Amino acid sequence: MFGTSGIRGRVGDEVTAALALSVGRAVASEGYERVVVGRDVRESGSMLVDAITAGLCECGADVVTVGVEATPTIARAIAHLDADAGIVVTASHNPPEDNGIKLWNPSGKAFGPDQRAAIERRVSEDGYDLATWDGVGHRTHREGVREHHADALRKAVALERSPSIVVDLGNGAGGVTASVLDELGCRVRTLNGQEDGSFPGRPSEPTAETLETLSTLVAETDAELGVAHDGDADRMVAVDETGTFVPKDALLALFAREAAAEGDRVAAPVDTSLAVDDTLAGVGASLTRTQVGDVYVAERTTEPDVVFGGEPSGAWIWPEETRCPDGPLAACKLVELVAEQGSLSELVDEIEAYPIRRTSIEVADKAAVMGDVSELVCSRYETVDTLDGVRVETEDGWFLLRASGTQPLIRVTAEARSPSDAETLFETARDVVAGAATMET
Repeated sequence: MFGTSGIRGRVGDEVTAALALSVGRAVASEGYERVVVGRDVRESGSMLVDAITAGLCECGADVVTVGVEATPTIARAIAHLDADAGIVVTASHNPPEDNGIKLWNPSGKAFGPDQRAAIERRVSEDGYDLATWDGVGHRTHREGVREHHADALRKAVALERSPSIVVDLGNGAGGVTASVLDELGCRVRTLNGQEDGSFPGRPSEPTAETLETLSTLVAETDAELGVAHDGDADRMVAVDETGTFVPKDALLALFAREAAAEGDRVAAPVDTSLAVDDTLAGVGASLTRTQVGDVYVAERTTEPDVVFGGEPSGAWIWPEETRCPDGPLAACKLVELVAEQGSLSELVDEIEAYPIRRTSIEVADKAAVMGDVSELVCSRYETVDTLDGVRVETEDGWFLLRASGTQPLIRVTAEARSPSDAETLFETARDVVAGAATMET
């Protein structure tokens, strides 16, 4: 039921009001007595919020609804409103026909594997603790959570000067970014600022391909950078002053270098570029790798010497602020970096760019194939990391083989410090998958 980013799927198919009711019942039955509930801009979210709220109240939990807000705004509101948990109805960067449900702790960290398993078990077994007539929960609504988030953002940065910036909101819920940067004195232009769950301006996922308008506007004006969010603003990506899309690994390296000092660690998933390792080594810090998924990155940031966490997907976590990926915070931090240290293109040029190869191989039984992949790799290499898939480091670089979480695919990634080494590792990795697939036929 749960993927690495909560529940997501097509509305009316995988994601229904019945499912939302069951999740609400399960959360309350697990003992979460006061729960914050909000949603992104998708119209189907209103129905799902009502169903979740009914399930929570039916099992005795009190509900505080906060309306349409960014995911990090809602996640930050949990502790602010003295709640035990939060539920955000969002499909994040997915297309408009999808929706989803993600569960949050007061720390801003998403529900971990054990918490998710407990919810899933109750849903599958219909194991709910329904309240008596005089024990049902109450529903209230609170305004002002966006201002609470905005206040935290203003306090998190100090701008020596106020750059000009373009903010592409993608018709999503991240308007707090534009308003805070404006309040900080920046000249702010917005794109796709009207909230609309059909995402008419561009697809919800911000990529180099979908941000063509942002890139053009930044390049043709005096803007020093552009930033963009997905539908619920847990992600943030950027273009530099020339309109060039900033590689996400480079952005991760820049944030990591700024956050870390001698002896510190930065958390990032197993598919993170060598560029981040090398950048951190330059300041005496190191990278600690996690499973793919912001919940795993956030969990690693609970360790005392981990000062920052990020995913190349565009999710950035400053644990002293919140353990929820906070796109508006990332935007403010990036503006601060440019204001203090100069042009974004020059900062990116300081980060090494290594050749990386990726593909996906369709297989009939991905679980069986990955089992054979693990056996083959472990028989050939002394050091194999099986934290998430199978990752092999060599003197030349690394390769990673992972099963897709949603499709019958094996993801193949290889990176090295030279194109020839990257190609060699990539072909080796593909051959391993082909050999394992043959064993299953």
